Amino acid sequence: MHTLPQMTPQALRLSASRTFTTEIQALQALQGRIDASFDNTVQAILACSGRVVVTGIGKSGHIARKIAATLASTGTPAFFMHAAEAIHGDLGMLTGQDILLAISYSGSAQELITIISVAKRMGTRIIAITGHPDSELAHNADIALDAAVSQEACPLNLAPTASTTAALVLGDAIAVACLEARGFNQEDFARSHPGGALGRRLLTSVSDIMRSGAALPCVSPNTLIPDALTEMSSKGMGMTIVVDPAHHPVGIFTDGDLRRMIAQHGDIRTLPVSAGMSLHPRAIDARAPAIEAATIMDANKLNQMLVLDTDGLLLGALHMHDLLAAKVI
Repeated sequence: MHTLPQMTPQALRLSASRTFTTEIQALQALQGRIDASFDNTVQAILACSGRVVVTGIGKSGHIARKIAATLASTGTPAFFMHAAEAIHGDLGMLTGQDILLAISYSGSAQELITIISVAKRMGTRIIAITGHPDSELAHNADIALDAAVSQEACPLNLAPTASTTAALVLGDAIAVACLEARGFNQEDFARSHPGGALGRRLLTSVSDIMRSGAALPCVSPNTLIPDALTEMSSKGMGMTIVVDPAHHPVGIFTDGDLRRMIAQHGDIRTLPVSAGMSLHPRAIDARAPAIEAATIMDANKLNQMLVLDTDGLLLGALHMHDLLAAKVI
């Protein structure tokens, strides 16, 4: 039975530290080589009328997939094309209006060489990220980015480690520069991430989650307290909206208003809801972001908020639980 060598915790931490140091030094060296080729890359991508098709194979393929995803999520239309699949049919994804971003540390991966020869005939612009600026890939690219590293973090200097980190960070730098040049903002980011927390917060409007129609608790100002309580209990919002005949809200009657009336009057069964309702309830436009409603409700310690149209007519109401259920907060 093969016995594995034992390493002390100190030796394991020294190993981790060497990896960090090697990869940090590789990135520092890469940072010092950012030049006009980087500027030209960003300008080419910004001017591209098609998509950025990112390709690679092996470990470079994994990096290419991540770079494509980062570009796509930050405002640059992009997708990943596996180099091996490309030469067996997927190359049909590529058009002359696209940019081909090819990643290969050696710059000699045969699959990529085959792809770029076809891409050049199509008129597709080619950008290479490689560790060998004198490679066939670099020579055939319109723009070549030098991502060379002096050594890998792997003690055998074989497993792609520092080199893949360098390619990944260079791809991130391209994506971020394009993002900034486009003026890409939080709202743009949310539109490409509708399922994420930020997307829900920025894209969900009040009208998407408000209660309306028969779900709204509504009474007239002359409604007696017992009847108002029945309406409150049936709708489960901890309040009822008091509306005039034109359906304009004139007040709101909450659990807190009920307690205050009991403390002041004792027996309130014969009193109308108008005797204890709160005037000028907080309201918001149905088109407003739901996160805006949450901010107002939190700042004013409100559990409910009305939703009105531009003419002041009642459209709906929000409860704090609605915001929680929609994962806006």
